[in-house]
Amino acid sequence: MQTKTIPYNFLKSFERIDEILTASSTYEELDYIPQREKLTFTNGYYVKCNAIFIDVRGSSSLPQKYRRPSLAKLYRSYISELVAILNSYEECKEVNIVGDCVSGIFEAQKKEDTRQAFKSAYTIYSLVKALNYKLCRKGISPIKIGIGIAKGRALMIKAGYRGSKISEVVWMGDVVNEASNLCSLANKKDTSSLVIGESVFTDLLDTSQGFFKKKKQVAPNGYKNIYHANIHRKDMEKWLKDAQTKKPCSKT
Repeated sequence: MQTKTIPYNFLKSFERIDEILTASSTYEELDYIPQREKLTFTNGYYVKCNAIFIDVRGSSSLPQKYRRPSLAKLYRSYISELVAILNSYEECKEVNIVGDCVSGIFEAQKKEDTRQAFKSAYTIYSLVKALNYKLCRKGISPIKIGIGIAKGRALMIKAGYRGSKISEVVWMGDVVNEASNLCSLANKKDTSSLVIGESVFTDLLDTSQGFFKKKKQVAPNGYKNIYHANIHRKDMEKWLKDAQTKKPCSKT
């Protein structure tokens, strides 16, 4: 969000806080994601959705690992094409970028919505493999990513500074936290690049479920099952193999 410089008045600030805290807000529960234009500073929606998080592993060390021009090119190409993939799905209603973490909110009205979120995940996995090949060809070290997908309910609200034209849709709740946590588990130790929750796994076709390995994960509420896999998109994988055959680059 671009800033709009307005002098800060703490008394006005305290009035705004009181107004928010005493407002009679409504939070309708929906099984679909409404248009963001329906949000005001006093309402909100509990929506059923799929959340996907994609994050770079070891990102804190990247500024020391890459020179600034290479780092900028890496981030721009990585973020540009992740957004392009997520934006290509009608079921994806929101895309957010925070540093090197890209997240998307998908519909979850039917199983097919979840399957489209899953499809976006393995497309992203193949995209990063192709990106690493291209980075290798430029003498730039490859990156590793983790992807997490969860299904559940999220609170969708509009937050910002009223009157400043600075506002954003904020997504909160268990499904967002779970997707973020699953993403943080991905591509570490003995866990594959894509990690999904039980509710996502049950929505997938049997043929897709067969790619996953089941793993018990310690959680605050005890043990729960997670599922992890490395899954690529066939046409993108073929392109990569053909490219590597013509112009090999062993570091990918």
